[in-house]
Amino acid sequence: MSRIRQHVRGSRRLVTAGIAATTATMLAAALSPAAHADGRPTRATAVENAASALLAQAAKLGLTAAEDTSVRDVIVDKDGTQHVRYDRTYHQLPVLGGDFVVHLAKDGAYRSADRATRNPISLSSIIPKVSGPRAADLAVNALRAANLGEALKRVKAKPELIVDALHGAPKLAWRTNAVGQDSLGNPVARTVLTDARTGAQIDAWDSIETATGDGKSLYSGTVPLETTQSGSSYQLKDPTRGNTYTGDAENKTDLCIFGICFVRAPATLFTDADNHWGTGSTADRSSAAVDAQYGTNETWDYYKNVHGRSGIAGDGKGSYNRVHYGSNYNNAFWDDSCFCMTYGDGDGTTFGPLVALDVAGHEMSHGVTSKTAALTYSGESGGLNEATSDILGTMVEWYASNASDPGDYLIGEEIVRSGFGKPALRFMDKPSKDGNSADYWSSSVGNLDVHYSSGVANHFAYLLAEGSGAKTINGVSYDSPTSNGSTVTGIGRDKLGKIWYRALTVYMTSSTNYKAARTATLSAAKDLYGAGSTEYNAVAAAWSAVNVN
Repeated sequence: MSRIRQHVRGSRRLVTAGIAATTATMLAAALSPAAHADGRPTRATAVENAASALLAQAAKLGLTAAEDTSVRDVIVDKDGTQHVRYDRTYHQLPVLGGDFVVHLAKDGAYRSADRATRNPISLSSIIPKVSGPRAADLAVNALRAANLGEALKRVKAKPELIVDALHGAPKLAWRTNAVGQDSLGNPVARTVLTDARTGAQIDAWDSIETATGDGKSLYSGTVPLETTQSGSSYQLKDPTRGNTYTGDAENKTDLCIFGICFVRAPATLFTDADNHWGTGSTADRSSAAVDAQYGTNETWDYYKNVHGRSGIAGDGKGSYNRVHYGSNYNNAFWDDSCFCMTYGDGDGTTFGPLVALDVAGHEMSHGVTSKTAALTYSGESGGLNEATSDILGTMVEWYASNASDPGDYLIGEEIVRSGFGKPALRFMDKPSKDGNSADYWSSSVGNLDVHYSSGVANHFAYLLAEGSGAKTINGVSYDSPTSNGSTVTGIGRDKLGKIWYRALTVYMTSSTNYKAARTATLSAAKDLYGAGSTEYNAVAAAWSAVNVN
């Protein structure tokens, strides 16, 4: 998924004598206070401290005069420790796998850095031998092949010349986003990475990350809603949460992925005369809208109240929802290009409307991942991307503490129907219960679909929170095994959520694999609870229990 314009932008250009800060960034810092009232550095100060660190650490970070950097995200801890995340370009070309995080002490001194790749970038030429149109054709063919040769409609492709540093030695490549519609008019999309010298496919992955007043919802009972009065009616728009809102897609679809906007399905804002929304039945189109808005609210509140993050992007700005998307569409997805959540109605046989609370938390957590670690959606990093959404979406469900949809470690249990054949999409205590997911890491895990390779991290998360063995929680029976026969004692889901979130936002990068995820979560546990603490040791034990050593 492409990233929308970042809410924090700072850029640096390397010159022979070091790194020169741009005038705009320097001016912003000059006009901003250096510290908050409690003494913590501001985000602007953190950016300036990081710029100074880049001057001194350029060689260690592999930065050269041919490269530019831009700030993607900034985190300032309560104790003043600073973490500034960068993207990188090479001769103005985006570098896939060029991202890194600089860690600074409270006084701005450089501590360390986490890098997606350590390969130095030095290309003999940035002129491609394979043309953009040829790369587009190859991506369209890959999209058709991924959809088993189905006769797709309205297929488009947009190639972008980049440097690929994620797959071995850095090379010039085309990153092409191909989109189309299936026979029902629903969107399909695939990102294809092509060697710009030879035309060989380097990698490819699906571009739509899936999971698949008061209001009477379909799944969560009657829930409170903050709305906006407009004349004599009310809008399903929440001014207390960044003006998040929910609209009706009117069973239409769009072709607007990665900034390619050919057709956009509507998001016609729901309105109501008495501020009592929905009937709890699919017969009323606003019932699904209640679920979607409620899911957005709970996800917003979870990230803000638990992790101090205001909105998906951390900038206080709200996203929006579209419900009733497509024709019997068995899916839901987050899309950065519209900064929005989209929900299908399901086909009624395998899935009902996909607006359940954990689905909302799952999909919007993809947006958080995109704005932070940006885990590449293929291989082991893709499994970690999906697992992040399962883990944090599950934390949203537990946070909501809704009696109609109580917290559990099942994914999508509310939306599945008898035709699906299983009581949930995925099972965190023993992922293999879905028939496809991996319980433990092996060298072949990265070859699985990301929804199945995610099982390793999901299993780790369950063990870390609840421990191994048989138990019943909230009326649901679980029995979680370990690969090494060990007994794991859980530390609780609240600590799991805090450790995973910090690892994601501070230590993980686009290329993080399972081995690196173990390191990232141990670093997070050390930060939060101390090296050698019960929590730190539990993280190590849980990873070992899923064969990540």
